[in-house]
Amino acid sequence: MPFLDVRALTKSFTVGERQLLVLRGLDMGVDTGEMVAIVGTSGVGKSTLLQLIGGLDRIDGGTIRIGDTNMTAADDDARVAFRNRQVGFVFQFHHLLPEFTAAENVAMPLRIARVAPQEAQPRAEALLGEVGLGDRVSHRPGMLSGGEQQRVAVARALIMKPALLLADEPTGDLDEQTAAELHVLLRRMHTAHGLTSLIATHNMQLAESCDRVLRLEAGRLRPV
Repeated sequence: MPFLDVRALTKSFTVGERQLLVLRGLDMGVDTGEMVAIVGTSGVGKSTLLQLIGGLDRIDGGTIRIGDTNMTAADDDARVAFRNRQVGFVFQFHHLLPEFTAAENVAMPLRIARVAPQEAQPRAEALLGEVGLGDRVSHRPGMLSGGEQQRVAVARALIMKPALLLADEPTGDLDEQTAAELHVLLRRMHTAHGLTSLIATHNMQLAESCDRVLRLEAGRLRPV
């Protein structure tokens, strides 16, 4: 069985007085260690799909399994606990807390999990070194470039040592050169940390650097 196994997934939203069906019985399997890109036009449902897989929203129908965990059968507390431990998120906008340093932002998931500062801080600083920001650990977000802020967000996504990385348009707010550098970083971190990664993007350069590319169209996925 694939590490990420999605079957007959449906999701709709109420828009005014009508129901908008976004995902229509979608199936997908991603093997352990695979890096898969999902492409498609804006508004087709790429972000919705990642949010459902990551347990940020409830599905209407179908099943989502991550490893041995049936996310759709889990109650809210179990789903949140699993997500916090096993799933890392990188979004288009980094969502860093401006009053905290880069290291403090990266360490935040550990601190929420009540890991002691003397353990959390070195782990955060080590990850910042991995993403090329070893000399920026004490900088606040306002002192960092857009690309550097997104690197901090990548480090934060990995601090809990997740098995699954979900990246939603991670280069969407970056210029072409900085986006290319982030592509290389994501691939390197994917390999170094033994991740299974799912990346939603409109950037075909990033998509083609993945192991497989799937297109979301009319609520279902097909190979590119």
